[in-house]
Amino acid sequence: MSEVSKPQHFIQQIIDSDLDAGRYPGGIVTRFPPEPNGYLHIGHAKSLCLNFGLAEEYRGACFMRFDDTNPSKESPEFVDSILADVRWMGFDWDDRQTYASDYFERLYACAVELIKRNKAFVCDLSGDEIRATRGSLTEPGQDSPHRGRSVAENLELFEQMRAGEFADGTRVLRAKIDMGSPNVNMRDPVIYRIRRQHHHQTGDTWCIYPMYDFTHCLSDAFEGITHSLCTLEFEDHRALYDWILEALEFTDPPRQYEFSRLNLDYAITSKRRLTQLVDEGHVSGWDDPRMPTISGLRRRGYTAKALRDFCSRIGITRKENLIELGVLENCIREDLDAKTARGMAVLQPLKVVITSMPEDFEDKFEAPNHPRDESMGSHSVPFSREIYIERDDFMEDPPKKYFRLSPGREVRLRWAYLITCTDVIKDEAGNVLEVHATHDPNSRGGNAVDGRKVKGTIHWVSSRHAVSAPVRLYDRLFTTPAPGAQTGNFLDDLNPASMQVLDSAQLEPFIASAEPGQRFQFERTGYFCADAKDSAPGQPVFNRIVSLRDSWAKRSK
Repeated sequence: MSEVSKPQHFIQQIIDSDLDAGRYPGGIVTRFPPEPNGYLHIGHAKSLCLNFGLAEEYRGACFMRFDDTNPSKESPEFVDSILADVRWMGFDWDDRQTYASDYFERLYACAVELIKRNKAFVCDLSGDEIRATRGSLTEPGQDSPHRGRSVAENLELFEQMRAGEFADGTRVLRAKIDMGSPNVNMRDPVIYRIRRQHHHQTGDTWCIYPMYDFTHCLSDAFEGITHSLCTLEFEDHRALYDWILEALEFTDPPRQYEFSRLNLDYAITSKRRLTQLVDEGHVSGWDDPRMPTISGLRRRGYTAKALRDFCSRIGITRKENLIELGVLENCIREDLDAKTARGMAVLQPLKVVITSMPEDFEDKFEAPNHPRDESMGSHSVPFSREIYIERDDFMEDPPKKYFRLSPGREVRLRWAYLITCTDVIKDEAGNVLEVHATHDPNSRGGNAVDGRKVKGTIHWVSSRHAVSAPVRLYDRLFTTPAPGAQTGNFLDDLNPASMQVLDSAQLEPFIASAEPGQRFQFERTGYFCADAKDSAPGQPVFNRIVSLRDSWAKRSK
């Protein structure tokens, strides 16, 4: 049976229609234009997959452009992190890495041209005064008292603004459109402001900087962008986008199309709020494995393939919706299940002494690295008289359907032997310190020769060969699907149990030899990754990527 092709989304349909009509014979051109004022998050992954993906699909080109018009919040660190994330996601921009600041001289020339056409003026109102005279959704705005300045006066004042003759905030350049427009964005918007701020690309060359709405459409035009793809919050800005290009008489200008942004439950994708989490120390940094940033997800152990698959599954529409975090988690489970080696690790150890074995007893077993892929090979698992099991795999007084270890009950040690609990050692407070057991010497490999059925199988680690390592168990960063929806403060919904550090987890040598960034499935527990920042060869610190199943959904019911 042939594979059913995935239905086209509306942007693909627009591109097909344009190409069928003979437009863009040189191919489509898109752009991914992040502002370098933070790290990329999962929402940006959707945008970069769309823009770079369409360029790949239609054999076009995609620009890697930085919208760097606000130097007070930008830094080279953010530039470098963005480039690293886009490369890690599997995309390349060849020689098309640009900055809005590359066009500052051309942007200035465009602003001068608007003044000459009497479509822009220098305004002396303060920011508060401009906001106060902008009007509302039901009332028109008021003309600035400076709107009637002559072209000559505006040209002179704008040149003086560039020369640094005025203080920050004392004058701005505004487009002259319509203060009565029902679209507030068209009410003589500010297109240049004075800001003495060192720029990470241009240094101290400029003391005036263009606004985003003015810069973005012109950068698109300069680069020959055919389809400018934005999220829905820019829909009301499209009129201004088109007005600027029309006012400057660009031929065959780029066209803007909007799609819904990615909203993920139990997470935030507001860069302002993410910045607040970092700056206030609620997380360890932009790459904290609990963060929905691409860097944080990569450090946690997510793969680029899983993120691209996730973006493909949620699709491109104009309808706002809230995506369940479980969809993302299922993508990484499916990716890792097929290619991740298995091993045994005991996260909360309880010692079991097999008293029927000599004290110096040792054995070893050959375990496949993957249950369904022989090509991944196998590894040797050492065994000794004393082992560790998970504390949850023993109960002194178990319920009826508990099939793990308990007094008088027999269980299978994976790959090893059948053991039966014979004694429980406790401290004065009644806490279980260790468990004693006997083994069936004829059950090597985990099966009884007489064919008796043993329902319970548990994992273990030889205490003599185990390596202790820290393991971090991550949960959702917030306790509610929509952080802040009830109280208005998203910080009120931070999950205090979003990270649990287990300092005494015991690993079998195969796992303990992990290199930084290497992933494993800890049998019966979940998928884990040796932290790329905190691990060293032979000294791993493991992050839980995701559990084997969605345990959160069960807890929430």
